[in-house]
Amino acid sequence: MISIYVDADACPVKAEIYRVAERYGLKVYVVSNSYINVPRDPRIERVVVGDGFDAADDWIAERAGQGDIVVTADIPLADRSLKAGAAAIGSTGIAFTTSSIGMAMASRELMSNLRAMGEMTGGPKPMSPRDRSRFLSTLDETVQKLRRASRAG
Repeated sequence: MISIYVDADACPVKAEIYRVAERYGLKVYVVSNSYINVPRDPRIERVVVGDGFDAADDWIAERAGQGDIVVTADIPLADRSLKAGAAAIGSTGIAFTTSSIGMAMASRELMSNLRAMGEMTGGPKPMSPRDRSRFLSTLDETVQKLRRASRAG
């Protein structure tokens, strides 16, 4: 069965994830460093990890695998998820792939170096309705693709 692992502390698309999970009857793990309200649904599990550095990422990476979906804006977590065989989707609806993750990791490193040198790089753009729509579409397509693959295999 497909599980969705949500890197939830700064995730702006939790409501969309719950909607898709309900449609397909999927298990959702909402992983965060602090208490987050989740719907009262037996398929949605709140997981509060310690506040150690990358604790939520580590919890997800240790569990997500083949046939699962990880929703995260964290590029290293997306990389770890892909290496474990899971699908990884950013909160703006861009799916990370084995062919795109290398460039994403390099861009992240470049931005980190620029910030360390004092360059102002700004934060992420605010979520737009188009981003939410793209996320819903990508999540739905990913679920359907994984379901087809599990039936074929």
